[in-house]
Amino acid sequence: MANPREPVLAHVALGANLGDAARSVRDAMDALERLPGTRGLARSSLYRSAPVDADGPDYVNAVVALWTALSAPELLAQLRALEQAAGRQRPFHHAPRTLDLDLLRYGEGQIHSATLTVPHPRMAQRAFVLRPLAEIAPRLVTAEALAAVAAQAIERLP
Repeated sequence: MANPREPVLAHVALGANLGDAARSVRDAMDALERLPGTRGLARSSLYRSAPVDADGPDYVNAVVALWTALSAPELLAQLRALEQAAGRQRPFHHAPRTLDLDLLRYGEGQIHSATLTVPHPRMAQRAFVLRPLAEIAPRLVTAEALAAVAAQAIERLP
């Protein structure tokens, strides 16, 4: 039997721009909180943003904070399974998505492997990550980081 793992604070970014994107993101938030050994701590508001380095409809984005006893690779596998269950296909780089889940942070750790880099390597370049992350974890996002992405169009949804 595996030893129980001490829970870790993880942050996950969610996005979708196909179908009912807002519903997909909300449903994924619910699903994340039902993962084994995982408890939801905080959910950001939903935000609308234009695709970055891609074409297609606007995205609906959010960030959640989770306490999880899953290891980082186990959590990543669960994220990929949720994407697949939502119909995610990867026909080309930056293709529109029914659901996109990115592990932004996993505790205070740094991970550099062939399948996972944490903290997420491009999160500081994306308003659609920083704005919702700042809403639920303001100590993690500096005013300078927000200023650096201020030109990116993003709006908080009601």
